[in-house]
Amino acid sequence: MEDLMKKIITLASLFFLLTATGCERSEIVKDQFNYGDLKNISAAQWESISKIKIFFGHQSVGGNIVDGMKDVLKDYPQIKITIINSDKPQDLIPGIFEHYEIGRNEDPESKINGFSKLVRLGIGNNADIAFFKFCYVDITASTNAEALFKNYQETMEQLKKEYPDVKFIHFTVPLLRQPGKSIKSLIKNFLGRGDGFFDNSHNIARNRYNELLKSAYEGKEPVFDLARLEAISPDKTLSFFNDQGKQILSLCPEYTEDGGHLNAVGRKAVAEQLLVFLAGLK
Repeated sequence: MEDLMKKIITLASLFFLLTATGCERSEIVKDQFNYGDLKNISAAQWESISKIKIFFGHQSVGGNIVDGMKDVLKDYPQIKITIINSDKPQDLIPGIFEHYEIGRNEDPESKINGFSKLVRLGIGNNADIAFFKFCYVDITASTNAEALFKNYQETMEQLKKEYPDVKFIHFTVPLLRQPGKSIKSLIKNFLGRGDGFFDNSHNIARNRYNELLKSAYEGKEPVFDLARLEAISPDKTLSFFNDQGKQILSLCPEYTEDGGHLNAVGRKAVAEQLLVFLAGLK
């Protein structure tokens, strides 16, 4: 009974503070990072893309991005890219953006193996550009980011040796939104009924993996920083939290309905940036 009374008093105090002063606000930081504006891509650049063959391995968030690309292509008919769902090397002809689901969610090693297998089964002989991405569920607080990245890096290095004519792109890992900070969410967390799926420790691990990837490749090989793009809202406000003095990026709420997958706004924003990125590759 005494413990229950203490919880009731604490909850009442919490409710009073929240209603009297409002929820604590994070520092507001603006971030202008992007790869450019679609409207500034020249006709010559779009013509160049119409002559190349691209392969993309993914799961659900990748599917969101592909749907976003379809949205963009409706608005920009000058972009002569045809999107197909296939893993067949013979389907890769100039102007084709081929995508296919690889591996299993929550098993990042299966995605590394799935991608390398498809490359070696013929994609590597046909594609000009090839890449795959992990999902947010592939890296959590329990993931050994260093070991996973070591496997990824060793695999990609071997593929580059076997297929020197293919340009391989590296993707940072997508993020989840931060845990809810509503009164309801705070009370649920206090009572031990919170949703651990959105625990900040998981985004800390994803940010760690992304640091390793960018440290190894940024400025040397193509890196598409999906995570950073996801963290920047339409008004250029950065979504993040601080952990031991480090800035940890999270998915901005405006880009998602369920906290992880990209909604119509988010998928189109990322897809636009991916198309600009591809158009700028040398």
